[in-house]
Amino acid sequence: MDLQASFRATQVASRTLGLLTPAKVNTLLLDLAGAILAQTPFLLSENAKDLAHMAPDNPNYDRLQLTKARLEGIAQDMESVAALPSPLGTVLLKKEMPNGLQISKVRVPLGVVGIIYEARPNVTFDVVALCLKTGNACLLKGGSDASFSNEAIISVIHEVLCRHDLLPYCASLLPPDRQATEALLQAVGYVDVLIPRGSQGLIEYVRKNAKVPVIETGAGIVHTYFDETADLAKGRAIIANAKTRRVSVCNSLDCMLLHEARLIDLPTLAAPLAQAGVTIYADEPAYAALRGLYPSQLLQPAQPEHFGTEFLSLKMAIKTVGGLDEALAHIMAHSSKHSEAIISEDAAHIERFLNSVDAAAVYANASTAFTDGGQFGLGAEIGISTQKLHARGPMGLEELTSYKWLVRGNGQVRTA
Repeated sequence: MDLQASFRATQVASRTLGLLTPAKVNTLLLDLAGAILAQTPFLLSENAKDLAHMAPDNPNYDRLQLTKARLEGIAQDMESVAALPSPLGTVLLKKEMPNGLQISKVRVPLGVVGIIYEARPNVTFDVVALCLKTGNACLLKGGSDASFSNEAIISVIHEVLCRHDLLPYCASLLPPDRQATEALLQAVGYVDVLIPRGSQGLIEYVRKNAKVPVIETGAGIVHTYFDETADLAKGRAIIANAKTRRVSVCNSLDCMLLHEARLIDLPTLAAPLAQAGVTIYADEPAYAALRGLYPSQLLQPAQPEHFGTEFLSLKMAIKTVGGLDEALAHIMAHSSKHSEAIISEDAAHIERFLNSVDAAAVYANASTAFTDGGQFGLGAEIGISTQKLHARGPMGLEELTSYKWLVRGNGQVRTA
């Protein structure tokens, strides 16, 4: 089937999904969760074929890799999505006009959701689960790095869809080539919204070249400001977790902003980072504070390009600041508006930081590792939007819906 035919088939399939009862959708999702566990050996063997073509030190290797534990987590997310109430049909507004018209505003599916993503096979499962729950069909355009994994995943999904008498085109996997990318970007009339997930380069390319509506899920250039009043034990744990829990994800810490009065505490703050093998690019005051107290092979002088970099690896920058104003100015200059945090015991500083920082998720005394649909109680996420129109932050079920106005009358006509 050519690409245009595939687009048409997915559009037709989308018209049936919104009519499914919530109970049927939930049964399907639970069946799919069971299928993931049953097919774990097959999924891992196909994923291994992709991993064999990527160097383990590539930042995308961790994102590409599936494990038994990760597949179990994906299945649990699928079950969590099934347990959530469906947003479809929710009445957002209802009123009667003076002329007797009954007007209501009701949540409905977007229709066809296109996803362009790179070496992240878990996205295939997440997207399908969320789209099915919200009555959307999806067009999946994965990268060549994950082609074996995605083909295996879609085969499992299609088997479950067929078992429930649904068309496989409810979730269509496009070829992993550039031609499919270009066709999807131009799929006016077939795709209702396009969501890119991946590198900043991919996101910018989609934004500049797409003729269909795009929701950006931007890169995560993440900062944590350690304030003059910050608690050392809290900060040590938060910074280590934000940086080292999983370095390849977009909510991992890239730059610590340190109040100059706390330079004396920097070796203690950085000790867990040294144990994890984190390379630090430190500005002059931070470098001086760490010299001789941090492994020399892991300590480098910071260059201008290290600030505003998404490392996606065991690397981070440290910038010394004179106070909250300077920290806020640095974040404003370098943030990708994903996740930002303050560690402080000053209530006024915390409130000013929370209210001033322009980002999808802003934290006080907690790790940015929590920027995740599952952690926010959304079950899973289709991406983390860094823009402000339609959706912002982790995108769950509600963010995959639109609304329409239902108007009920009894013969009314407009005379003016």
